[in-house]
Parts: sequence; structure tokens; C-alpha cells
Amino acid sequence: MNQGRFLGLTALVCLSFAASVSQAAPAATAVPAHLKYANRAALAEPALRSTAALVLDTTHSSVLYSRHPDVALPIASITKLMTALVVMDAGQSLDEELLISDEDRSTGKGSASRLAPGTRLTRGDLMHLALMASENRAAHALGRNYPGGVAACARAMNAKARELGMTNAHFVEPTGLSDENVASPEDLSKLVMAAAQVPAIREYSTDSDYVVQVGRRMVQFRNTDSLVSKPDWNIVVQKTGYISQAGRCLVMQTVIEDRTVVIVLLNSFGKRTRVADARRIRKWMEATLAGHASVLPETT
Repeated sequence: MNQGRFLGLTALVCLSFAASVSQAAPAATAVPAHLKYANRAALAEPALRSTAALVLDTTHSSVLYSRHPDVALPIASITKLMTALVVMDAGQSLDEELLISDEDRSTGKGSASRLAPGTRLTRGDLMHLALMASENRAAHALGRNYPGGVAACARAMNAKARELGMTNAHFVEPTGLSDENVASPEDLSKLVMAAAQVPAIREYSTDSDYVVQVGRRMVQFRNTDSLVSKPDWNIVVQKTGYISQAGRCLVMQTVIEDRTVVIVLLNSFGKRTRVADARRIRKWMEATLAGHASVLPETT
């Protein structure tokens, strides 16, 4: 799918979605009707700049905000969360040493890597780099060393998606460099919640930096999500993504105002927009909920 075709498709989806919504329901925000706000001004929607988004309060099983929640879009390196899940499900040792080979090389924008062919790292190291630094060769090596290889890994990813109820998701490879890896915000909320149940995925995805030996050098990698280093954020699991067809993407499970919240942001325009949108969501929730006990749903 080239970029022009994708943008045209996105525009068509948005127009058809807007038309159907205008006939059936109020647009965008799906703040639960049972919430009663002390401050009516706080009901204003966050001004997000992502094409598709979902904010899910898992503490009270409530959708707080949605924009095109069931539209499947390219998800770029968010794919790596699913790759990590199926590798963990397969019970493969994280201590086994794997080799980065020429097969793990890819071409095109976004495919750069500092893991030279011949590099030997453990499966745990490769998963760490794939989730934290979005390392594509690391993710491909994980898929290549999956029982049956990359094709079997992709089949396992699709089977896992069906198991999780990700009805609009489809995967063809383990890195996210293909724009044929697609999912909707609703799908990705389920993926994030599943990933948050795995301690290794939580730890690796939220680490701020990690150092590994590549040949004779020690190489430091940093997290692609700047929010993990912010002391005022409590992020349980996260993953960023970018290819031109997908735009800037971000998914995370975090804690805001004592609520466990899943945030999905797809096709954000601009390098910093996805992080800015996450901050807008947090400020919106704080302004709406903080200090107003009456707005919180009763816990059952």
C-alpha cells in the first residue's frame, strides 16, 4: 500500500464514518453516560491530533474517549508487542543466544539498525531491544528463530489475535515494517492489556535505556517513548510505532488518577504529536476527575 493510496483510503473511511455517526450517535467521545461531572466545562473533548484513538478505563470497564475505534489501520512497530507475546507463549528460553544474520536485514525508510549481522545476543536481549528501542533486526530474529520460522510466527500472531478477540487485526511479519500489519484501536486495547500481564514485556518495554555488546563495542539503546523517563508518569507497558503509511503511533497502559487506563493513538501527524496527545488525555482526565468524588463510577 503506497502512502497516497493509504491517505485516500483514510479520508474515505473518515467521511463514511462521520456520515454514519451523524445519523446514529454523537461524534467522537464516548464518555460513559453514568458519569456525573461536577464541572460541566470539563466535558470538553481533548483536542487530539491522531486519526484514530481510544481511551479505556479498565478500572471501571469504561470507554472514556474513542475516535474510529473499530477501523483497522497500519500499526507499524506496535506489532512487536504481539511478536513478544507469541514468543513468550512458545516458552522459548530468554537465555538462549541467537545470531543476527543477513536474513534479518530489511531495506527502506525506518529499517536502520545498529545490530550488525554476526552479532550474538540472547533472546531476552533481542526482545528487550525490540520492545524498548523498536529494533527491527531484533524483532525479525525473534520471528526467524520461532519454531517453524517467520511464517509460523505470523500464523501464531494471527491465532493469538483471534484468541484475544482482535477481530480487525491481521499480521504478516514480526517487525511492523509492513503496512499489511493492521489493527483497530479496539484490537490494540486488547493487545495492550494482554501484554501487561507478562512481567518480561512490562519490564522491557518501559526500561529507559539498555546496553548490549555488539562485536567489540558496548552499544547503548534508548526507549523510543520519552514518557517512560518522566517521573510523573506511571507506565505499565508501552510501545511506539512509525512507518510512513501508519504515521506516528503509541499504545500504553498507565495509571491516571488511581485508574488503570489504556491509551491507543494511531496515525499521529508530526514527530511529537503522539506524546503530546497522551499528555492532552492525561490533563483532560485530571481536569475532569481530580477532586470530584461524585464523578467516579461506583466500584462493584
